[in-house]
Amino acid sequence: MSAPNDAPAGNGVTRRHFLRSSAAAAVSAALLSTGNYAFAQGSDRIRVGLIGCGGRGTGAAGDCANSAPNIEIWAMGDVFEDRLNGSREHLKGLGDKLKVTDERCFTGIDAYKHVLAQDIQLVILATPPGFRPVHFQAAIEAGKHVFMEKPVATDAPGIRAVLAAGDLATQKGLAVVAGTQRRHQNGYVATMRRIHDGAIGDLVGAQVYWNGGGVGNGTGEFTENDATLEWQIRHWYYLTWLCGDHIVEQHVHNIDVANWAFGAHPVSAMGVGGRAQRTAPVYGQIFDHFAIDFEYPNGVRVMSMCRHWDNTPSNVSERVVGTRGVSDCSSNIWGATPWRYQGQGNNPYVTEHTDLVNSIRAGKPLNEARAVAESTLSAIMGRMAAYTGQVVTWDEALNSKESLMPAVDDLKRVLGVPPVAVPGKTQLT
Repeated sequence: MSAPNDAPAGNGVTRRHFLRSSAAAAVSAALLSTGNYAFAQGSDRIRVGLIGCGGRGTGAAGDCANSAPNIEIWAMGDVFEDRLNGSREHLKGLGDKLKVTDERCFTGIDAYKHVLAQDIQLVILATPPGFRPVHFQAAIEAGKHVFMEKPVATDAPGIRAVLAAGDLATQKGLAVVAGTQRRHQNGYVATMRRIHDGAIGDLVGAQVYWNGGGVGNGTGEFTENDATLEWQIRHWYYLTWLCGDHIVEQHVHNIDVANWAFGAHPVSAMGVGGRAQRTAPVYGQIFDHFAIDFEYPNGVRVMSMCRHWDNTPSNVSERVVGTRGVSDCSSNIWGATPWRYQGQGNNPYVTEHTDLVNSIRAGKPLNEARAVAESTLSAIMGRMAAYTGQVVTWDEALNSKESLMPAVDDLKRVLGVPPVAVPGKTQLT
């Protein structure tokens, strides 16, 4: 299951760039992250299963293997054999950290069940987001620690399932870390700590952006008869039930930073969106631009903007405004007490796995399930507001009965592409 793998994610860093980083550099990052050589030199072997072998899963498996000593990639699963084979071939660069045998490779819709049945302690969930709630719930029930890519659902029933499974993980002492890697990036962590300590005063507003070019592979001829389940999974970015739309799949990073800064989720959203450049049927049903006005507690407003337009200026950033200054959340504060982060940089795509592994070995499991679920639902609420043209409250979004997930059975079954939403006509359900 392929995923856009070169999109900038903070400071112009790309996941593919990090995958090329040496194991030695990754281990150094692990030591710097923890300051604890005892754990870095520990002998507790952790076997890892990978579910979802596209670009994102392959990158995450490499980052995990390089995040700490004694990590082994043990089993792999994907709906498609060609995806799994390509990923396995790529991961051969890990050397003896790749322990996957033919007997521990699984394909098909139920491949995840076979991976979870293996002797693994940790599983990476990196399929298209629509599958995440089912896979996450199954992983926690199977007693596995989890790294799961963001977003973690595409609809409200999925969010409720993730929240319940996250609570179960706490009860079972299982660790859960999500792919919202800014929360593991040194500059963001240091800046956010200052914001929370009052460096820019009371927060009164913010702007968050993911404006860039198109994503995915929606080119070529297309007819409705092509819209089989297999076609949809291979072109998952353009189906809302699989992707969540790009406000959920991609812009969730920036919305997550807003939630982190305010220590809260929005209470309501209103917004606009549509399709300007990507109008052909091959682009499925998703929009190519959104602008959302989020209301946070105490009436604070956050402007959220994201678009996929080629030949237009890019902007992937956040800006938080306080009564005594302004911050970009990642390294700078301007105002009454100016400050700039001058500490050591790190590779957050590796550090997020280092922090996960260290928490497991220390017996103090991290659990980020609720935070990433709330950020994902914030983005879904924005999508609901733009699709319907209505003001949507948090409770309406969380309690929505709308399930986007179709029956996932026969890969050759023609599902058809759902219609593009029309504000003022599409109903909130």
